[in-house]
Amino acid sequence: MTQNIKILSFAAALLLVSCHNNEKMLDSLADYNNSKEKKGYHFGDQLELPKEVTDNAESITITLDDKETSSLTIDPKFFTLGDNKVVFTIKTKGREVLNQDATINVFTKNSEQNIPYNIVADYPHDPKNFVEGFLIEGNTIYESDGLLNTSQLIKYTLGSSTPEIIKKQPADIFSEGCAIVGDKIYQLTYRNKIGFIYDKKTLNEISKFPLANAIGEGWGLTYDGKNLVATDGSKNLYFLDVNDPSKVVKTVAVAGNTQTYDQLNEVEYHSGFIYANVWQKPIVLKINPVTGEAVGVFDFKDIVKENNKGSDDVLNGIAFKGDNMLVTGKNWSKIYEVQIK
Repeated sequence: MTQNIKILSFAAALLLVSCHNNEKMLDSLADYNNSKEKKGYHFGDQLELPKEVTDNAESITITLDDKETSSLTIDPKFFTLGDNKVVFTIKTKGREVLNQDATINVFTKNSEQNIPYNIVADYPHDPKNFVEGFLIEGNTIYESDGLLNTSQLIKYTLGSSTPEIIKKQPADIFSEGCAIVGDKIYQLTYRNKIGFIYDKKTLNEISKFPLANAIGEGWGLTYDGKNLVATDGSKNLYFLDVNDPSKVVKTVAVAGNTQTYDQLNEVEYHSGFIYANVWQKPIVLKINPVTGEAVGVFDFKDIVKENNKGSDDVLNGIAFKGDNMLVTGKNWSKIYEVQIK
């Protein structure tokens, strides 16, 4: 009986030691991850995990969505720019399995450049319009306005706030971003999970398409000459097959040198770059669409302050008139023409 008690006591002591070691490993891993989260990593960097982890681990794997790796290199084939929600799985030398959630932020090596500009003109805009999509072709504005019961697609001449054509949409439709492709206009909806295709000349509806499951919500939309490019309020640009907009061709995540840019909203393609505003922020990003790197930023806080009379009156309209940018927002009374220096 005494011998059994000794054995049980020894086993209990081993268990306590093991639990203590496991707790120490997880604490040290958490401290390491927390210390790196703000600073982040760049592609090619190594995860230099604490000795408490590496000395006591038989194997370490990282899971991201449905992918898994045992490499501790920040590899662009595995990680994306911005925040990566991962799970570390540690198999200890005592054959126990430990799991810990973490965020691995991957930033760009180069800082975003502040892009200077001059406001060279302004034009009237109907302040009743809750702008979601904003385009110009020639001197004609195509605008998608949101909210339930008031969503519409309209067409008017720059300089006039009176529409030439109004396409009212059903009360349950919340319209979002739009893009011109040839003689058609493609338009997203917020949570209706469908998109519309219209005749550009008449704004008559041609067809509908379901939004891809990968796109949580419809936000912004543009056309890069090959693919439609959509946003859903995340850090991602979704490149869609223009002949089958329900199909995602590729996804590119966006980040800068020190931060992830999520809540990407209205987007515009111009001269090889994607321009995107960030919801509730007075900025427009210039993005490399191949890498997702935010290479530049426009600071529009002064014109936002002039037009922001409520929490919803945010910057949300980008279009290009030649090489000048047109900027407007939800319920703004003006459209600004900006000359980029």
